[in-house]
Amino acid sequence: MKDIELPRKVLVGENALYEADELVFELGLRGKPLILCDDNTRGIAGDIVSQQLDCEAEVTETSSEKEIKDYASQVTEENRGYVVGVGGGRVIDTGKLVAFESKTPFISVPTSASHDGIASPQVSIKQEKPLSLRVHCPLGVLGDTKIIGKAPEKLLSAGCADAISNFTAVLDWELAHQKRGEYFGDYAAALSRLSAEIVIQKAEKISGDVSILVEALISSGVAIGIAGSSRPCSGAEHMFSHTLDLICEKPALHGHQCGVGSILTACLHNADWLKIKNALENCGAPTCAGELGIADETVIEALVRAHDIRNRHTILGDGLTEDEAWGVARKTGVVE
Repeated sequence: MKDIELPRKVLVGENALYEADELVFELGLRGKPLILCDDNTRGIAGDIVSQQLDCEAEVTETSSEKEIKDYASQVTEENRGYVVGVGGGRVIDTGKLVAFESKTPFISVPTSASHDGIASPQVSIKQEKPLSLRVHCPLGVLGDTKIIGKAPEKLLSAGCADAISNFTAVLDWELAHQKRGEYFGDYAAALSRLSAEIVIQKAEKISGDVSILVEALISSGVAIGIAGSSRPCSGAEHMFSHTLDLICEKPALHGHQCGVGSILTACLHNADWLKIKNALENCGAPTCAGELGIADETVIEALVRAHDIRNRHTILGDGLTEDEAWGVARKTGVVE
């Protein structure tokens, strides 16, 4: 039996923040919300949402297990009706977890288009090993393209790279179906591929029209909801990125690491890795270790160790040797 969760209402456009109260009304939500943001996004969008919903925003600082439990208790004890996350990936994932723990609806208000967690029922937690947890998807999504369009360009290119990496995630999902008999959803896979293809085709135009990317990332989240797992949008390229997060003192942005990982894993799949590399260049995303700001040797270590980051069958199989990793990295120009 499939258990599909999708957002009930999505508003995307200029000045969408000023529709927050209308969105809440249409969703039939009652009571005061718990509004979460960080120090930066409070001034960018949190204060506007607070005014619209007549409730002060709270600043999340660590997204630690204790902080999440404290906020969830606050929701329950103060009889809050729903949770709103205003910010980037960390804030939105924190909001999803608080809503999940407190059994209340969640509204996603992204201030950048740097990730596909905007509308997905997944959260990523950084611990000794990165964890991807299934929660509930946002009941509503409010994407203000005027706000998102003002975010730093590196966040926009990271979102493009995250969407483009769907290309190899689906290849890994197909491989797991063929080799291990894992469930493969044609519709979810097609939606994920479509998100990647649109961003690949329109990479040069996205800086002038962020709605293209926002819609692609929302579609990716919907694909995850339909599949019931992150499979449509997370394969070996994400495992590579999670490994870099573990071993680097200063990792690059998640989407950028996934983009470079997608070049590498596309090559391992004997797929068109140049198409991915060119698209990443066109949207201003890194395509090599140097542009990530990570040493060649660290990229190789991540590629060798990535297969062990989670129990998921991908093109990495039981792991690459160092020679194999150097070979594919040099072939694609990811390392010198």
